[in-house]
Amino acid sequence: MANHKSAEKRARQTLKKTERNRYYRTRVKNISKELREAVETGNKELAIEKLKVANNSFHSYVSKGFFKKETASRRVSRLAKLVNKLTPVTVSA
Repeated sequence: MANHKSAEKRARQTLKKTERNRYYRTRVKNISKELREAVETGNKELAIEKLKVANNSFHSYVSKGFFKKETASRRVSRLAKLVNKLTPVTVSA
């Protein structure tokens, strides 16, 4: 265990940060997995909705310091490529 007051504080901070990062890591994996499942089923409308969620979530994680901007953009871009490969939805007016 820590011997100095500052080391004790650092240990407490590390525990909090680890827990927070675990939440974000799990959330990122779940969001990506849901989108990939929507793509596999061929449901473009659902995939587009999931892509919007991914875009908003990943970029909000940038402001929280979990992702760098480039990382969030790269992940969203790769997911968008998957969605764009699906056949377009025909809209009857």
